[in-house]
Amino acid sequence: MNCWLRCLPLPSRCDMPLPVFSSHANVVTRLWLVALMLVLASVFPVSLFFMAGPRYSVAADGQVSGKQGDVLLVTVPVRDRPDRVEGRFLEQTLTFFPFKDHTYAGLLGLDMQDSPGRYELTIEVVYPQRTERRSLSVLVMKEKYPVQRLTLPSRMVDLDRKTLVRVETESKAVHKAFAGFVPHPLWKSRFLEPVQGEISGRFGSRRVINGQPRKPHSGEDIAAPEGTPVLAMNDGMVRLTADHFFSGKGVIVDHGLGLFSMYFHLSGVDVEHGQVVKKGQVLGKVGSTGRATGPHLHWGVRLNGARIDPYSLLDLTVDDRS
Repeated sequence: MNCWLRCLPLPSRCDMPLPVFSSHANVVTRLWLVALMLVLASVFPVSLFFMAGPRYSVAADGQVSGKQGDVLLVTVPVRDRPDRVEGRFLEQTLTFFPFKDHTYAGLLGLDMQDSPGRYELTIEVVYPQRTERRSLSVLVMKEKYPVQRLTLPSRMVDLDRKTLVRVETESKAVHKAFAGFVPHPLWKSRFLEPVQGEISGRFGSRRVINGQPRKPHSGEDIAAPEGTPVLAMNDGMVRLTADHFFSGKGVIVDHGLGLFSMYFHLSGVDVEHGQVVKKGQVLGKVGSTGRATGPHLHWGVRLNGARIDPYSLLDLTVDDRS
């Protein structure tokens, strides 16, 4: 599985010979290096982390990169307890949360269709008497998505007027569920896979249904036997339970800070709207309701509107949150 953040390559310490200094020159050189480090720290006060085994690595050059669909954990050092820490990336607004001592963190999602290129993440640390502004350069790299060809009954593809009205109404209900915002994390510790099975539909795959190009697949389809329990990927609150034309019986869970998870094509739903759920709690059972060719779970994630690969969350470590 790809890491959810990749640092730009740094020059090796052995790339160039080290000069030899006299003892006096050594002192001067060390003082100069200390001064240089302080300047760099002031210019690049934002850190981006990725998992490398059980430890973190840090990009210290103020430039980071990730692929379309990745999730990045951005940490911001703070001096005191700020009133708020907010960020702006493309059309997203990020709300940062206390992470550990003198550090705030925020989740940045790179949408599956963000155009490859370099963008600026701007951050404001707001104190009672002042506001500090910082920035980070984020390189969005192109992900290679497969093409998936499906054959479905024509009534599930070429919709009549009545069905189109239904689909539009259901789409508005989903957008309304995403409109709510909890300004703090509801999740705790690591995220988990809601069901285990073979991946039958990859995130980001370009779908061709009955020969017609369709929107890219915005979730992971996990094939599993009918009736297999589907678990909440983390703590949260149920924002929607429904039985829709395309997604069938489904649940949307709000995890706070603009992070939502979706569980579709269920055979049954075991939770209610507004219910608080815990990580690992059964939300429903695997099924094939809605537009589905067989029993499977469609697992999707939205982060501040960005469509991200759910599996990228499994690499995310937030155990240090205060």
